[in-house]
Amino acid sequence: MLRDKTLAVLGTGMMGGALARGLVHAGAMPAASLRLFDTHRAKAEDLAADLGAGAYVADSLPDAVSGADLVLLAVKPPMIAPVLTEIGSCFTPDQLVISIAAGIRLEKMESLLPPNIPVIRTMPNTPSLVGQGATALCGGTHATPEHLRLAETLFASVGLSVEVAERLLDAVTGLSGSGPAYVYLMIEAMSDGGVKEGLTRDVARLLAAQTVLGAAQMVLSTHQHPAQLKDNVTTPGGTTIAGLHVLERAGLRTALIDAIEAAAARSRELS
Repeated sequence: MLRDKTLAVLGTGMMGGALARGLVHAGAMPAASLRLFDTHRAKAEDLAADLGAGAYVADSLPDAVSGADLVLLAVKPPMIAPVLTEIGSCFTPDQLVISIAAGIRLEKMESLLPPNIPVIRTMPNTPSLVGQGATALCGGTHATPEHLRLAETLFASVGLSVEVAERLLDAVTGLSGSGPAYVYLMIEAMSDGGVKEGLTRDVARLLAAQTVLGAAQMVLSTHQHPAQLKDNVTTPGGTTIAGLHVLERAGLRTALIDAIEAAAARSRELS
């Protein structure tokens, strides 16, 4: 579905670069199908070199957009309005605009573009860099089911993608957008616990990270409720229930819920 398309990536920072690399490394698109632009040209050139022969480094925003079937807006949220104001007239209705900018609503982007331009708003996360991303997306007024399938295919190359209503994207931001940071904090704390009990730092970090990875894969693979999987590990009077008791007493469950709620609220403020 994507291999016969041309993609313009406007902004080749962490997320723009991660998605470009994911597409090419997964075989979803050849490097020659990518048109890259960044205000720091060296950054786009480094990404092109990493992607392999054929990736094109554009001299300007209009140069990048011209002839592209898909246009990925991967610039920082405050730059969305200036970028679309500058190049809005370059777009045609047969192009699909996909934004990964947090907090910039579909209505705002559509107002800066010519009539009938299909726009899709998404919220990916940084594990896309290693092909394990989680992306939520929603379509604008002129986005068709075919446009949504194209976007889902694009983000599926770097993880999984789900469609949600736009009003839920702030919740997505609080959960999966910011969520990797919560998990990194948990891995760091688990590693510290291992070190406190005598493990070397390297061994503790490796065991903690693999434990989180394995537990997540169990949820995805078995389709069992996390509570059931937790109970499967928890034997009467054993070590796990002793540890769980401490976590419940410390309010871990409530703290995580509060963190997601706070991040979602901040996303609403920023938009």
